[in-house]
Amino acid sequence: MKSIKLIIHGGAENGISSSLSKQRKVNALKELRKALENGYTVLKQGGTAKESVVEAILVLENSEYFNAGKGSVFTNKSTHELDAAIMCGAENRAGAIANVGIVKNPIKLAKIVMEESPYTLLVCNGAEELAKEKGLEIVNNAYFSTKFRKKELGENNNNMHFGTVGAVALDVFGNLASGTSTGGLANKKSGRVGDTPIIGAGTFASNICAVSATGQGEFFKKSVFSHNIHALMKYKNLSLVEAAKTAFNELEKSNIYGGFIALDKLGNHEFLFNTEIMYRGLISEELFFVDL
Repeated sequence: MKSIKLIIHGGAENGISSSLSKQRKVNALKELRKALENGYTVLKQGGTAKESVVEAILVLENSEYFNAGKGSVFTNKSTHELDAAIMCGAENRAGAIANVGIVKNPIKLAKIVMEESPYTLLVCNGAEELAKEKGLEIVNNAYFSTKFRKKELGENNNNMHFGTVGAVALDVFGNLASGTSTGGLANKKSGRVGDTPIIGAGTFASNICAVSATGQGEFFKKSVFSHNIHALMKYKNLSLVEAAKTAFNELEKSNIYGGFIALDKLGNHEFLFNTEIMYRGLISEELFFVDL
């Protein structure tokens, strides 16, 4: 079997670690392990990188411990607006959705946009209509509310609650894929769209590298952050580690908080962040770990 690998993240956070109970951290790491195991099972059985990415992200969307799906943050109108994206390097195809409020698993809808529509990005009602047409599970917006997020909104502090989840995978065929899902910034203005569903910003995959980012989305959009790592490798012949560090240095020079995971076609990987914590994990034939 050729080298296969899956890397995931559960978002970069500032000023929140001290407010997280020990049990919440334990539970979040448990969910990360489950996401790695589910996604890696797909790869071991000869499944594709895009299928592995979806399976891993589904676990995190269904968990209350991450800012995606069930545990999404509130907007300034006390609602939830979710974004997601997926990109397949082998096919040079991508799908993304933004500002959906009734789709239980946004990553599934992003995959449908990629595979079953002529579009790359659908938003709001149009995206939700497609989800209904394709038989995806529809929920009330209140489904995404949790006590933890309500408390967070009430505190209305300056902590950086990014919490986006993402995954990058390399399959047995040597192909790469990337996926990202988020509830956005805590207390964000309703209608704001971050970097997650913008292909090349928070999510990008080619058969050179795959990247999923988390952090202050406006920077990732303006810098075309994820695609920048790809471009540095393709046009300047930098290694993944060199390209990742170059892009990360630009983030730090701009006084921006965030992080990312990246994987190349040879199985080399990198994850960097400058926040207090970033939930993350990796699984391959040789390695298995989760951390924050």
